[in-house]
Amino acid sequence: MASSVPTSGLNPTSRRRLAVVTGASSGIGAEFARQLAARGHDLVLVARRRERLQSLADELVSTHGIEAHICVADLGKPTAESIVLDMLEDRRVEVLVLAAGYSLAPPFNATTWKDQHDFLTTTVVSVAALAHAVLPGMVAQGRGTIFTLSSLLALSPGGPGHTLYPAAKSFVLKFSLSLDAEVRAKGVRVTCVLPGSTSSEFQTANGTADAMKAMPGFLISTPKQVVDSAFAAAALGQVTVIPGWHNQLAAFVFKLAPTTVLRALSAAASRRFAQGDPS
Repeated sequence: MASSVPTSGLNPTSRRRLAVVTGASSGIGAEFARQLAARGHDLVLVARRRERLQSLADELVSTHGIEAHICVADLGKPTAESIVLDMLEDRRVEVLVLAAGYSLAPPFNATTWKDQHDFLTTTVVSVAALAHAVLPGMVAQGRGTIFTLSSLLALSPGGPGHTLYPAAKSFVLKFSLSLDAEVRAKGVRVTCVLPGSTSSEFQTANGTADAMKAMPGFLISTPKQVVDSAFAAAALGQVTVIPGWHNQLAAFVFKLAPTTVLRALSAAASRRFAQGDPS
């Protein structure tokens, strides 16, 4: 059986490499965990839903014979990353996957500041905090990989609803580029993934599942496609990867189209996924 945090700590004598995955209870985070387990990594699975984490941990232990530990933590809370760090003890992290995230569909003025603050803490602060915490160990051993999860929307001018999402994901992208420039020569790789629409519980959580269903199927990636692209990019030493030719085409348009045109296109697209009147 997989161990549960904090009642059981990590095995300090394990010879397998250790990976930490945030947002591991579903979607892209869960797929990262499955592929890392298949590659022989011990795992620390971080998310809020204990039952989901335990089920995944049990699956991975049974299937791959690795150690999988769960860490129930809400990364939207101040210093929540300390819950993760406390359980690592002396084990060095070889792979860090920062996949926790969500979005707030209503207009900015229709949400509470607490909701927005928790969103920023999850998608911005915890990303930097956990990366900062594991880097010394990675640099000391001269190897390590950090996967960050940005979004295709990091390249867009944004639109109605999900107000802070493009800005937060832009931070993740720029942070990843800067961090890679600092640590690549020390043997640490950073790969930032910028997926487009992906089939997961992300849309169910923010209330945009119906809008997602109206999209053509070929425009929607699976978590496996996203994670496959991430590992392939990391193997090639790429700092950024945009999974899917359609998303790569959209990124090309983002770079070349005039700002006025982009804003109009982004606003029209965003309204399909927004909730409420932004006025």
